[in-house]
Amino acid sequence: MKAFLKLIRFPNLLIVVMTMLLMRYAILGPVLGKMNMALQSSWFDFLILVFATMLITAGGYVINDYFDIKTDLINRGRVIVGTKIPRRQAMMWHNLFNITGVAAGFYVSAKAGYIWLGILFLVVSGLLYFYSASYKRQFLIGNILVAVLTAMVPMLVVIFEAPALYQYYVINAIKVPDLSIIFYWVGGFAVFAFLTTLSREIIKDIEDFEGDVAYGRNTVPVVIGIRTSKIVSVCLVFITILALYLVWYFYLNYLITFVYVTAALALPMGYVIFQIIVSQSRIQLHSASRIMKIIMLAGILYSVVVKITLTYNLILI
Repeated sequence: MKAFLKLIRFPNLLIVVMTMLLMRYAILGPVLGKMNMALQSSWFDFLILVFATMLITAGGYVINDYFDIKTDLINRGRVIVGTKIPRRQAMMWHNLFNITGVAAGFYVSAKAGYIWLGILFLVVSGLLYFYSASYKRQFLIGNILVAVLTAMVPMLVVIFEAPALYQYYVINAIKVPDLSIIFYWVGGFAVFAFLTTLSREIIKDIEDFEGDVAYGRNTVPVVIGIRTSKIVSVCLVFITILALYLVWYFYLNYLITFVYVTAALALPMGYVIFQIIVSQSRIQLHSASRIMKIIMLAGILYSVVVKITLTYNLILI
């Protein structure tokens, strides 16, 4: 069981679930409340959406380990697939997760009134397979793909809530509601997820440079060198910090946001920049990667701050 939970990256799946729950109940719910509106999609349909997302994500992790056996042996000295879990069994789990996840995706799409949205789950499932089989070996393509798919996790919540809101308020409101504000709120979290994920993916590629070189992968460090890759990752982290303060200054100019952004996000990212610059070993780079993961979690948890500030009228929409 322990090996299986490692294979599907169970802690990461919990973060996916938490992200979607917070987007729905800490962002959408309070923001809609300020507009005298309320969530309209059922909790059961939302649960199926989370279930579909989690299964397809788990399938992506399994197939990634399936294709990365040789490089993981060099970079980490250990693997799960082929040792603790047979390759055939890993592929069986990958197929099961994806078939069930795509089916659940089509179900929730049909319930939303747009069954064609189910194609999105099918496409993501295929992209995760080809990412592991091919794209991650190509310059920058794999990094951007992972960043985009990570950013999609919070966006799925608003994409599947919007149809239910329109269907209800077109009938029960005087005028068609403007739902752009909920896309802006959740979009902010999505952009943060994209930038931090892209930064972390490049840091991980620098960390895995030895194995990628040995097996001819054209990752960013292999193509442009470790030093230039460090510069790129540092620039991405700096851009993220700058973007956070610009959003604070122009849209969320409140003390509580400034304190949270500075203490939970900007200062830790500053430390990551320092670690990248001075890093001389895989241990230091691995540490920077782990801190970036914690920063990503802290970014998601800002949604709790939003809920508190909206609930107690500390932010006016």
